[in-house]
Amino acid sequence: MNQQIIQKAKETIAIEAAAIERLMGFINEHFEATVQAIFQSKGRLVVTGIGKSAIVAQKIVATLNSTGTPALFMHAADAIHGDLGMVQQDDMVMIVSKSGESPEIKVLVPFIKNLGNPVIALVGAPKSYLAKEAQFIVPCTVEKEACPNNLAPTSSTTAQMVMGDSLAVALMTLNGFNGKDFAKYHPGGNLGKRLYLKVADVYTANAKPQVVPSASLKDVIVEITQKRLGVTAVVNTGNTLCGIITDGDLRRMLNQTNALDKITAANILTPHPKTIAPGALAVEALEVLKKYDISQLIVADNNTYLGIIHLHDLVREGII
Repeated sequence: MNQQIIQKAKETIAIEAAAIERLMGFINEHFEATVQAIFQSKGRLVVTGIGKSAIVAQKIVATLNSTGTPALFMHAADAIHGDLGMVQQDDMVMIVSKSGESPEIKVLVPFIKNLGNPVIALVGAPKSYLAKEAQFIVPCTVEKEACPNNLAPTSSTTAQMVMGDSLAVALMTLNGFNGKDFAKYHPGGNLGKRLYLKVADVYTANAKPQVVPSASLKDVIVEITQKRLGVTAVVNTGNTLCGIITDGDLRRMLNQTNALDKITAANILTPHPKTIAPGALAVEALEVLKKYDISQLIVADNNTYLGIIHLHDLVREGII
């Protein structure tokens, strides 16, 4: 093992962790005023920067948009060559910069101010040109970069991203942004499924095993075998749920008795089985399955049997 590699990696983490910790001192009334101004704005938050700060700005925009604050990315170099037209009357503009002295920033700021849009400086140098020209300042000063030469943006970009996250989360709180809102903006992928996929979207693709209480043992075994879910519901003629029989129930019954001729579903079933409503989230079904260490769950509406949702369904959908 190369100890120099290990040591440098640990030093990088320690330096950046210290930089993040230092940001706590910048969360004050000025930070609050900035958040309130963004929240009360009738327009969007346009976030811009140059170099590595532009990449951070893109990440901040993505986080803001996905958490309920309309935001737009504008590259500082492109802005002074035509893209400034994307800034609308009610928008606020946040400029992300370590030094606050980049040539592109110095050219851009007067144009934004001439348009009458408020400027927020997310800046590492609180006495820089950008900081002096901005109406709102969000400091993200770091003592040093994790780069051994103290040159490559490392600690500074990490601090910028963390401060951007702080703004986004604070705005989420003011907006009352909740899980349902989050689902609306994240409909794709496994994350989206966990937030919006319902039991009704899953169980209907399965077979619907069911027997009446008077069904013979053979009928029960055939139903469980044919429907291939390892379980059958026991229902009366009105489709009202009476109980459940799992393949485990069958094995336990066979181990306890040899008198099989007169056994019916009513003799084997487990009454009052765990159920879930079709309108519940699929992730809620997963929680019930985990809590009771079971693989199948009956879907029912006011004790009316509708079907079965299986653990494998949730695996297939990416919920697990």
